[in-house]
Amino acid sequence: MELTALKEQLTLAQVLRYYGLKPDKHLRLHCPFHEDKTPSMQVYYKTHTAYCFSSHCTTHGKAIDVIDFVMYKENCSKHEAILKCQAMIQGTIIHPPIEVLTHTAILTKMFTYFKNAVHNSKPAQDYIKGRGLDPLLLDIGYNTGQFHHGARKDEVLIKSCLQVGLLSNHDRLGRTGEISYKPFAKYGIVFALRNASNQVSGLYFRSTINEDSSKHFYLKDSEGLYPGYPDGATQRLILTEAIIDAASLLQVKEVTSQCSVLAAYGTNRLTPEHIQAITALKDLQEIIFAFDGDEAGNSAAKKYADQLKALLPGISITTLQLPSGEDVNSVAVTHDSTIFPHLLATRTDIFTDASFIFSSASMSPGGFLSSEKKDTEATTIFATTPTKALVAKLVIESSVETKKSVVKPSPLDTTNPYKIRYSSETAHYYVQGGLPKSTDSMKVMLVIESNTTALKARNKIDLYEDKPVERLCKEVAEKLSLRKDLLEADLYQLTELLDQHREQAPEERGATPQLPILTVKERQEGERFAKQPKLIKRLNELLGSAGIVGEERSRIFLLLIAISHKMPEPLHALIQGSSGSGKTRLLKQVTDCMPPESVTKLTRLSDKVLYNYPERYFMNRLLCLEDIDGLSEEAEFAFRELQSNGELNSATSIKLDNGQITSGQKTVKGPIASLACTTRGEWYEDNMSRVFLIAVDESAEQTRRIITYQNQKAAGLIDHRKEQEVKAFIQRLVRLLQPYEVINPYAGQLHLPEAAHKIRRLNDLFQHFIKMITILHQYQRKKDDRQRLITELDDVALAIHIMFESIVLKVDELDGSLRQFFEQLKTFVQQKGRSHAFTRFEIKEATGVGKTQQHHYMNQLVALEYLQQSGFANRGYTYKIVRWDNYTALKETIQRDLLHQLEALKTEHPRTPDRTPASAATAG
Repeated sequence: MELTALKEQLTLAQVLRYYGLKPDKHLRLHCPFHEDKTPSMQVYYKTHTAYCFSSHCTTHGKAIDVIDFVMYKENCSKHEAILKCQAMIQGTIIHPPIEVLTHTAILTKMFTYFKNAVHNSKPAQDYIKGRGLDPLLLDIGYNTGQFHHGARKDEVLIKSCLQVGLLSNHDRLGRTGEISYKPFAKYGIVFALRNASNQVSGLYFRSTINEDSSKHFYLKDSEGLYPGYPDGATQRLILTEAIIDAASLLQVKEVTSQCSVLAAYGTNRLTPEHIQAITALKDLQEIIFAFDGDEAGNSAAKKYADQLKALLPGISITTLQLPSGEDVNSVAVTHDSTIFPHLLATRTDIFTDASFIFSSASMSPGGFLSSEKKDTEATTIFATTPTKALVAKLVIESSVETKKSVVKPSPLDTTNPYKIRYSSETAHYYVQGGLPKSTDSMKVMLVIESNTTALKARNKIDLYEDKPVERLCKEVAEKLSLRKDLLEADLYQLTELLDQHREQAPEERGATPQLPILTVKERQEGERFAKQPKLIKRLNELLGSAGIVGEERSRIFLLLIAISHKMPEPLHALIQGSSGSGKTRLLKQVTDCMPPESVTKLTRLSDKVLYNYPERYFMNRLLCLEDIDGLSEEAEFAFRELQSNGELNSATSIKLDNGQITSGQKTVKGPIASLACTTRGEWYEDNMSRVFLIAVDESAEQTRRIITYQNQKAAGLIDHRKEQEVKAFIQRLVRLLQPYEVINPYAGQLHLPEAAHKIRRLNDLFQHFIKMITILHQYQRKKDDRQRLITELDDVALAIHIMFESIVLKVDELDGSLRQFFEQLKTFVQQKGRSHAFTRFEIKEATGVGKTQQHHYMNQLVALEYLQQSGFANRGYTYKIVRWDNYTALKETIQRDLLHQLEALKTEHPRTPDRTPASAATAG
């Protein structure tokens, strides 16, 4: 063989591999021809030559080719080196065997690599964002097709990827003179399929560049389910048509808190593994199909429903009513996440429309079969069809082919959070000291104990760093006499389990129970109540039955403001009252009627705490502050911005891995509705324009009502359990309400008093409150062709009636509690004569207000020139009323003006015959 032909056929990479030499990522290695502490030999794959830059090397000063390399390495003649090179080409020299990672180990390792690639790829991030997915909430990877380049000389990785199908061999030389490889599913986002032990046993790729054809790729010999086998305690299971649909639902806490999610692999791939996993669920009560809203999706859902009903006749099978032509992911992209709880709540029985299965005579009055009758008929009918035999055969085949075990609990023992345990057939693993809080690393103290010898190895390691993990596995394998590949597979699995455990831990402070799904009976009761006439009045009476004494107008006002947390533009209220007036109790009683999963109650706020909440924690939540008087200026500013802008953005310093300090941004998203209490209403000028002002009733009559209630409760005359039942009913009613878009055809035709404080914001609040009235009456209001609720004049009238006192407070110079005090004072002085001068002792006798609060009120009235103060501090002051405003006349004027405008609107827009008169509920 000629030298030229020999050099063309034998690559430098083959020679290096034969001698067990592996260059680093810069293609440098320790020169094998002399003692070399630092890599001094440079490898050039394009020319298949190498050059040593060390002056101590025998080859220094010349580039050596493959023949020279063998000659120097074997310390032989050039002729002998040529013969050895020929033997390498002809295959008479046996190369050292290349070990291959196990199927699970290589898939776990590569999925970790794909997940890390998402953060470095803008196209991947754009595609994932465009599909409405969040890589921070989901395990999503991205295949750039470059994973084998950086590890070109890692024969173990390449051969392992070839074996599982991530690479295919082109059998031709690339630019480096080596064999080139074609990556599988290049430019696709990646999802992991997991087996019953929660190990990565398959990969699914979704192309980001092809939307017409060849967009779904499953790795060969893939097994497992997405996102994994359902939990053994699952009662409700949602079955989606595609993996991306399942990923969309996994982001909705209101769904995952009550249902497990499982993805089918298209309309024709509900595999035996799916069947066995579903039938193994001992507590399963319902399967909910969330297939595409097209003919193929509906047909597939019916087909699989038949099969599953034959195997599990005792469960109910329902379906989500997706819009025609839409799938779960497209709905998630175009709608708010609250659409899914609504779709769940309105799901229908999948067999209801199947007249060939259930006759109309067997239907219950409500349109559904009774559970007992349904199960009996279904069992009888399906037993006579070939479907049951087909599915039984499918299950038998699945048990033979896949031999999957019943769902197992997580192998991670987290009983002691400071000593987390994990065991495999290879070793025992202990994570000492707990997990780091930061999600960008997994730095742990890891103890590895051999199963056979009980020897231990202790190391601090960041499990997110692949290279250090590989080095650790090599060192531990040598020390404990274990297999390196098995250790790597265990550590990759341990990392996945620790990731899941950390995500499942309650990161959000004050974590509350998730939204429960209403039963059919609860929905029917709520809808029946919501369709009744005089809804506001009936709801107000319920609030009274729940223990809210008096405050008839304020309590329904506050409840509507609290319900607005579900809306895109929620409302806010500031409850004013003197110390001990019951403002905090009123707030607590109203919030007790809200679903607890949507409420955050706080007593105080530190300066920057609102900036440090998780990004989505406050989205559509009700935030309640029991007393804002103690807030610092910084905390008050953050609270105000969250109210107005619905978002907090703060610039922070971030420390990079290399130690460099750089800038970053932290965002906390709203919107929020808020309720807060204060005794110092006049202090919050900026806040007042953003909120509705509600003054606590401090009259003697209200005091008598509260005392009577307290006495009756102490005597056992009031049933506390009934109050709780009423609150629970109101909570269910709130969950039932959906955040529809509202249009008000009367907006702009009714004008508020121009003397009102900051009329621009007040008008905006007024319009939003009218929308809330309409939302409450959503079961009684018409919708336009875009499914928007249409406001009626009754809604406008109710809004004016309920928020009338708040409108007056906006016009009045005095805040609510101060106005009540001044009115009491005027009544007392008028009895004595308008010119009567009085002391503070007389004031206390007349109003019953304590010394501290009285001092505060009197100073305010003097400052506003309502009172004239005379005398000296050491002899006592006397006071006279110098400004006798007519508050009653002001209220009557405003009320008369608003009523005249309403009457004009009613004349201009007479009630149409098809509009239900009963819907014109009054709050009285």
